Amino acid sequence: MKFIRWILARLILFFNFAFPASRKKHNAAVQQQLDLQTQALKLYQYPACPFCVKVRRGIRRLGLNIELVDAKQEQNKQILASQGGKIKVPCLRIEQDNKVTWLYESNDILAYLQDNYGQQ
Repeated sequence: MKFIRWILARLILFFNFAFPASRKKHNAAVQQQLDLQTQALKLYQYPACPFCVKVRRGIRRLGLNIELVDAKQEQNKQILASQGGKIKVPCLRIEQDNKVTWLYESNDILAYLQDNYGQQ
């Protein structure tokens, strides 16, 4: 089973590399504004997770720069468990007005990003 997962992970990474999502182009002022708005966002993810790839491709399509955090690293996994409540990826950490929200589920994350940053 581990071998099958390893093969599938490599295939996912290969196809993601071979067929990247097209990045939305913003003018410099809009991109700077988006970067300021999204600097408090972090995506906890595994590199070869298909749902994480889906979210990363959505982020690229929207032209956003969001910090990616590898949840396989032990310290990041502990942060995800202790602050987010569970070890599940993808998970978007949203910090607004000194309040932190942890958003799970790839479709929910993409809907949040589209609703908040996709109109620019």
